Amino acid sequence: MIRFLLPLLAMLAATPAHAWWNSDWTARRAFTLNTADTGAGVKETQASVPVLIRLHTGNFDFTGANPDGSDLRFVAGDDKTPLSFQIEKFDSTAEQALIWVQVPKLEGGKDKQQIWLYSGNEGAPTVSDGKAVYTAGFMLVQHYAEASGAPLDSTASAIPSGSFSGTRTPGAVIGAGVKFDGAQSLDIPAAPKLVYGAATGMTVSLWVKPETAGQTAELLRAGQTLTLALEGGKLVARSGGVTVAGPEVPATGWSLVAATLGGGKLNVYLNGALVGETVAATADAALDLKVGAGFKGETDELELSGVVRSADWLRLAAMTQGPDSDKVIQAGEEENADAGGSASYFGVILKSVTLDGWVVIGVLMVMLGISVLVMASKALLVSKISKANKEFLDAFHSLKAQETAQLDADDDPEDADLKASASGMAEILFGHHDHHQNSTLYRIYHAGIQQLKHRMGKRASVELSPQALDVVKASLDATVVRENQKLNSLMVLLTIAISGGPFLGLLGTVVGVMITFAAIAATGDVNVAAIAPGIAAALVATVAGLAVAIPALFGYNYLGSRIKAISADMHVFVDEYIARIAETYSR
Repeated sequence: MIRFLLPLLAMLAATPAHAWWNSDWTARRAFTLNTADTGAGVKETQASVPVLIRLHTGNFDFTGANPDGSDLRFVAGDDKTPLSFQIEKFDSTAEQALIWVQVPKLEGGKDKQQIWLYSGNEGAPTVSDGKAVYTAGFMLVQHYAEASGAPLDSTASAIPSGSFSGTRTPGAVIGAGVKFDGAQSLDIPAAPKLVYGAATGMTVSLWVKPETAGQTAELLRAGQTLTLALEGGKLVARSGGVTVAGPEVPATGWSLVAATLGGGKLNVYLNGALVGETVAATADAALDLKVGAGFKGETDELELSGVVRSADWLRLAAMTQGPDSDKVIQAGEEENADAGGSASYFGVILKSVTLDGWVVIGVLMVMLGISVLVMASKALLVSKISKANKEFLDAFHSLKAQETAQLDADDDPEDADLKASASGMAEILFGHHDHHQNSTLYRIYHAGIQQLKHRMGKRASVELSPQALDVVKASLDATVVRENQKLNSLMVLLTIAISGGPFLGLLGTVVGVMITFAAIAATGDVNVAAIAPGIAAALVATVAGLAVAIPALFGYNYLGSRIKAISADMHVFVDEYIARIAETYSR
């Protein structure tokens, strides 16, 4: 018994708690941070780490949040402790957001450390605050997210920028960025909080994307204390008369360049990896900064700290902010307060469908409804016609040659002599086609009888010439054509659904894929988690197109075969009918 109970107890112990931080919020989603070798590859525990959370259609339902993101709240893994965060960008229309969350403690070598994102509270005020995020040694942080003007500092110091001649770019590694053409630069004058302390040291980091390889330029100069530059395309750091060189910074993509000065060392880092170090020391100094002097390329996310950051800190920054962020930060499924569980995959996909996709799907659903209506009505019609034709043929074949006209019913009030027939044939002849009314063969038969009656007039009998038989046959053939037209009416709607449905679905998919890649380009979040939901949502349009075309195809082929059979019966009946008329009335 114990052997069976232990696994059950283990499963129960492993079941995540469904506690809810605040019942005023209706939805939440867990974000898992992976610092193990399969993720960031960080060994040491880091404190007060600003972690970039990228939201997009694949990992967040923007329709359930306030348009400005004011209802967003981040809570620690204990589901109790609110976390400070800063919204750099929140675009509910494009469904993109960039949010910096301060994680108080991030242990190294762990693949499952959670933080919670809560949303869904219309009355919640915004609590986004960069001053609360960038504590613990930060001197200056610039996101370059402003639409215009000089870049702003997100720390509590709010150090102002001086002259700025760079160009704003929308698609940097983290949202918007700044581009320099070799003659442009950004100056940040000295400020009371902008100082270097030899006892604590300093760290500078900057995302760069050189326009060309082999450049020589100053990426960042902090007074006479520290310079981070390119020399022949190679990354170098200088402090006083000391220089340390690293490898070449590739011009094919974004790279995080960083340098630390303090503790008697000058270190230089590329994408979180230590690539050069040397002995260096310098005295306390006030700092004025210059960014991008002589540089041709793009920059993003300038951070200046009054402490020496560890190699793990810089690696964590490179991994969480760059294109490999999906290895470190993974979004879970949305949970709702009323459901207490996660949404289905299909629900996630439907939530990711964009407006243009819903328009295409709506048109396809209308086409499906029309197709189903046509197929149902036609199926009922051909079934009634087939049954009525069989009944009419049985009645027709039972007639003798001289009784051929007995099955006809007409509304001609002038046939008084026929109406007065004692045999009761008048009611049949002058009724309202309430017998065999669903039979196409009867309508052909009726057309032939009317031709005969037209030629007979008041006479009891008549002999038809070959020319008259041809006229009768022409009348029957014309009736067959009209009956075929009636049978095939509205069938064109099924052919439109068969051929047009998949093309409309493909159109929706292509537009959805375009929007997905545009969103990725705007946010810089290139990973499977960002792409997959958007692509899956785009493919919903193709699925809808096929869902319209496939039933219409089956229905069209089935109805077509039934209509062909009825048409064949009509042609056979015409020949048989003409033969009987010729036998009875010809000379």
